[in-house]
Amino acid sequence: QVQLVESGGGSVQVGASLRVSCAASGGTFFYNYVIAWFRQGPGREREFVAYITWSGSNTDYADTVKGRFTVSRDNAKNTAYLQMNNLKSEDTAVYYCAADRRLHTKEVWRRPGSYEYWGQGTQVTVSS
Repeated sequence: QVQLVESGGGSVQVGASLRVSCAASGGTFFYNYVIAWFRQGPGREREFVAYITWSGSNTDYADTVKGRFTVSRDNAKNTAYLQMNNLKSEDTAVYYCAADRRLHTKEVWRRPGSYEYWGQGTQVTVSS
């Protein structure tokens, strides 16, 4: 059983930067898991943001965040990160990290249902 805990959310102004973290515990080695970030804004469905594969060699981003957000991981610290730059008001959401150790295609990794483990989320609010 893997436990995921997000942290680092907060309230910032448009154009600011923020880094959220996802700390993992329990289960087997952290590097066995693909880590993804999803978000859910007010009145919206949960949407894919980014994912990073086991060694960190492959990443993928939603078009809405590409070029502004960067996903990374430190397997020695059992932690993944989402660096968010040039934040926009539409980035306001609860951000969730998710983990799974199964092998999927790139498109499947973008689906929330592909992940077995989830954190509780951290709120990011961007205001003008």
